[in-house]
Amino acid sequence: MHRWILCSLALVLVGSPPAFAEEVEKPAPVIMTVTVKDPIGPSVAEFLEDALEKASRERAACLIILLDTPGGAVESMRKIVQAIYACEVPVVVYVSPSGARAASAGVMITMAADIAAMAPGTNIGAAHPVGAGGQELDKSMTEKVLNDMVAFTKGIAQRRGRNVEWAEKAVRESVSVTAEEALKENIIDLVAKDLNELIAKLDGRKVQGKGKLALAGARVEKIEPNLRTKILKVISDPNIAYILFMIGLAGLYFELSNPGAVFPGVIGAIALILAFFSFQTLPVNIAGILLILLSVIFFILEIKVTSFGMLSVAGVLSLVLGSLMLFKGAGPEFQVAWRVMIPTVILISGFFVTVVTLVVRAHVHRPHTGSEGLVGEIGVVKQARGLEGKVLVHGELWQARFSEPFAVGAKVVVERVDRLVVVVRSLAP
Repeated sequence: MHRWILCSLALVLVGSPPAFAEEVEKPAPVIMTVTVKDPIGPSVAEFLEDALEKASRERAACLIILLDTPGGAVESMRKIVQAIYACEVPVVVYVSPSGARAASAGVMITMAADIAAMAPGTNIGAAHPVGAGGQELDKSMTEKVLNDMVAFTKGIAQRRGRNVEWAEKAVRESVSVTAEEALKENIIDLVAKDLNELIAKLDGRKVQGKGKLALAGARVEKIEPNLRTKILKVISDPNIAYILFMIGLAGLYFELSNPGAVFPGVIGAIALILAFFSFQTLPVNIAGILLILLSVIFFILEIKVTSFGMLSVAGVLSLVLGSLMLFKGAGPEFQVAWRVMIPTVILISGFFVTVVTLVVRAHVHRPHTGSEGLVGEIGVVKQARGLEGKVLVHGELWQARFSEPFAVGAKVVVERVDRLVVVVRSLAP
């Protein structure tokens, strides 16, 4: 009887949850944000790829990319677009704050987002492709690159249901519009004055293939770049890239003019590698690089060829022109600042000229030490036995051979040193 009572009681307890059981609270949704305020290059692409992967891995409610860019490398932009497509959570690109822009490559990144937004006072457009030096491409290459970029941009617009005609004009005609115009022409999805208003407008919005955004009470988590990304970002600055290039050339030049120094050569090689990594993210003008390399060649030739300083002058001139042309043709953000260029040119030119001067002097001046330093020195005969004897030169007593018999105390001139014997002649002409 007692067994039946216990079984019945157990069934009642299982079927009815206890009054003290607490309701399990669902964790607050997480909105991840990442800020890009740089030209689009390998370091930015890698940073955004990692951020998109992290958002997918941690199942964030959405990832918001706060974008302000003048554009950048096409290949890096393509990687970012592909990463946005592959992201498993909704991706929002928000051009902000007021005064920001999504130009060139930034147009494709913005339009590729699941939701595109802009802050008032921002603009988007001007996506016409340019050459590596910021210059217009030649006619045949322009047509190929332009058609490829048009097709790519139209594909993005079609996939996201945006204005395809405007997307083509942005590439072909470099058109640009404000945030309000972009919203009106179906280029973006919404305009928000700040991040809080953006999140409020995103809440409840449906994203094709990724469900409905539920952002009420969401926690915002900012994704910061790691140390590697920060380093890559620093060296991708045109001013840093220029300084690294100059240091690299100076180090290798010193190593070539003074073989065996090792340390300057190692530092120079590392600096050059870092500089060339930076150059792939910047609109480099090949003519500028060639002129700077030509200046180094002129300085090296100054050591070998007697030009009375003309090659050094040509080297300084080439260095100045190359520095001016290195990033010419792009916007201010892609150019070397005058406050960096002028001191660098002066220091590097002074370094090259100083090294040339020291090397030339070392070649021209006769040695003052060792047996070679004795040639031309005046000595005094201390012992004489026919055509042999001993001569005091530089405070040292040397075994000597005479060109003619000399008396003790006669002054002589050293003609040469034959092993440890000095050959002397008369001081009188």
